[in-house]
Amino acid sequence: MAANRTQYTTVAIILHWLIAATIVFQVIVGWRMGDGPKGSPTTFALFQLHKSIGITILLLSLARLAWRLVNPAPLGPEDQPRWERIASKTVHLLFYVIMIGLPLTGWIMVSASRVTIPTLLYGVIPWPHIPGLPELAAGPKHLWHEVGELGHGVLVKLTYVLLALHLGAVAKHQILDRDAVLAHMAPGARPGWREPRAWLAAAGFDRTVDGSFAVKIKAAPPPPTAAEPAPVESPAQTKPVQPTPADTAAPAAPTAPALKDPVAWSVQKGSTLGFAASWSGNAIEGQFTRWTADILFSPEALDRSKLTVSVDMASAKTGDDQRDASLPGGDFFDAADHPKAVFTATKFRKTGEGKFVADGTLDLRGVRKPLSLPFSLKIDGDSATARGVTTLDRTMFGVGQGEWASTDQIAGKVKVSVSLTAKRK
Repeated sequence: MAANRTQYTTVAIILHWLIAATIVFQVIVGWRMGDGPKGSPTTFALFQLHKSIGITILLLSLARLAWRLVNPAPLGPEDQPRWERIASKTVHLLFYVIMIGLPLTGWIMVSASRVTIPTLLYGVIPWPHIPGLPELAAGPKHLWHEVGELGHGVLVKLTYVLLALHLGAVAKHQILDRDAVLAHMAPGARPGWREPRAWLAAAGFDRTVDGSFAVKIKAAPPPPTAAEPAPVESPAQTKPVQPTPADTAAPAAPTAPALKDPVAWSVQKGSTLGFAASWSGNAIEGQFTRWTADILFSPEALDRSKLTVSVDMASAKTGDDQRDASLPGGDFFDAADHPKAVFTATKFRKTGEGKFVADGTLDLRGVRKPLSLPFSLKIDGDSATARGVTTLDRTMFGVGQGEWASTDQIAGKVKVSVSLTAKRK
C-alpha cells in the first residue's frame, strides 16, 4: 500500500498539521513561563495552560501513532540517497519520542511535585496524577520529580534540533531537490519556492508563533469577598414614610429593651468571611464558603460577651479551581490534619460610637496566636449588622511551606474581613 501511495491519508495529514501547530504554540508558552516572575498569577495561569496543551499533544500523538501503525507512510523519492532515508526515519522516530515523552515527563513532574496542584484541562476537565506517585515518601517522590525534570529538559532541547532538521529537510526537498516530498503532507503541492502551499504553511507557522506571544493569559477573576460587602438595609436606613393622622394618634411603638445582659445572636444567610493577599504585586481575593459563629454579645455587657468563629479550611475559594484545590494541602492550610480554624474572643473593648475590638486567639494549622478584630456594629431591634477587618501574618501560622514560605511572591500579611447580619435568638 505504501509503495503505491503518493501522500498520507487525510486523517494523518490533519493530525500532522494540528500536532505541528500545537507543538510550536507549546514551545512558546514554555518560554513565556520562564520569562515571568516565578509564582506570579500570570505564570501560574501559563503553567496550567502548558499542562493542558501537553496532555492534548500526548493524546493527539497517541492517535497519530495508532493510525500510523495501520496506515503505512508513502515511500520517499526513488532516487533518494540511503543516508537520507535513514535520517528521515530517525527524525520521524525521534519526533514520536518527544511528542509522547515530553508530556509524559511533564506529567511525572506534576504528579511527583511536592506542592500537589491538580490538573484541570483548560480549567474544565479533571486529569489525574500518575497513580502511585503522589503517595510516595518524600525521598522517592523527589527522585521521580528530578527524573521527570531532567528528561523534560533534555527532550525540550531535542525538540529544537528536530524542528530545525525537519524544516531544513522540507526546504531542501522543495527548493533544491524539487521532488514531491511536500505533496505527501500537502496534497497537490508542486516543487519549487513558488508553491502557494509551502508559503501557506510558512504563514501558518508565523501566525502560530505570533498567536502564542499575543494570547492574553489571566488568572480567573476572584469571587466577591467581604472587603466591599453589599450594605444590609435596616429600618434606620429605609426611606422615612410620612405619618398619617392615624399614625400620629396611635401610641408610639415600644422600643427594644436595653441589652443589659449578653444576647445570643444567629448569623443570617448572606454573611461573608473573606481574605485578601498580594501575589507578585497582584491582589488575590477569596472567601470561605463554610463557617459558623457562636455569638453572645451586648454592648452593655462587654465583660460577659464572647465570640467563637469556626472556619472550614477546605472551603476557601479564590475563583481559580486549581489554586483552590491546592490551598487545603499540606503546604498551605493542611486541612487534612487541621480541618478547622477557630477564633475565640472573650474580651471586648469599646473604641467609639458603634465601634468595638474583640481580643482573642486564633487557632490556625495547629498554631495559637493572639488576634484582635476591630469591628463596627449597628443594632436595630432584633437585627444587628457588623463589619470587621483585621490583618494577620500567615508565616506565624505556618501557612506557606517550602518555596511558598518566602514572602517574595506571596506577601506575609493577609487581610481578613467579615460582614454579617445577625438576628437575636
